[in-house]
Amino acid sequence: MSQDGLLVNRQIAKITVKVILFKIMFNKNFIKRSIFIEKISELKSKKFSFEINRIQLPNGHEGEYGYIKHPGAALAVPITKDNKVIILRQYRFAVSRYLLEFPAGTLEIGETPINSIKREIQEETGFSADKWNELGTLVPAPGYADEKIYLFLARDLSKLKSEVKGDLDEDIEVLILDPNKLDDLIASGDEILDAKTVTAWFRAKQFLDKL
Repeated sequence: MSQDGLLVNRQIAKITVKVILFKIMFNKNFIKRSIFIEKISELKSKKFSFEINRIQLPNGHEGEYGYIKHPGAALAVPITKDNKVIILRQYRFAVSRYLLEFPAGTLEIGETPINSIKREIQEETGFSADKWNELGTLVPAPGYADEKIYLFLARDLSKLKSEVKGDLDEDIEVLILDPNKLDDLIASGDEILDAKTVTAWFRAKQFLDKL
């Protein structure tokens, strides 16, 4: 083989390796798991727990790490038949104020994300949806929690004939907004932004633009 031919083959090989590495890096199933060594301590609350474990990271470093162990959650972006957005103004005790949030809730034991959010949207908004679309998943706080939030778009909403009671500690006001109004509220800087809500709204708009 000529020198030019060897050079071409080497270039092709380099390109092939780069393509393979790119696919691996962006493969959603590409996970490097840490090695669990021992549990140091655990504190359980109503919906999640806090653990301190000794683990070995993929790079070989070993140490004690604390994180919130969460069962996962589901969220819906509700769009009415006349293209309005339903969003909640909900009180959150940890920040001592009301936030704009889409309906969401923690998964119950054995509950699927879609069943969870169908229950939550009825309890929190008083509506049900005929059409559901998946918007992917969100990892809101990977530095200290393993929580995964499943995002959905809820369409063709119908008002429930009777009220479905939610949790006693929920302090919620249901708002029905024009999409541009929601964009203005997010951009205003007057609201403390709820990360999962902003992310879900961005994903919902991407989906709706393709319809």
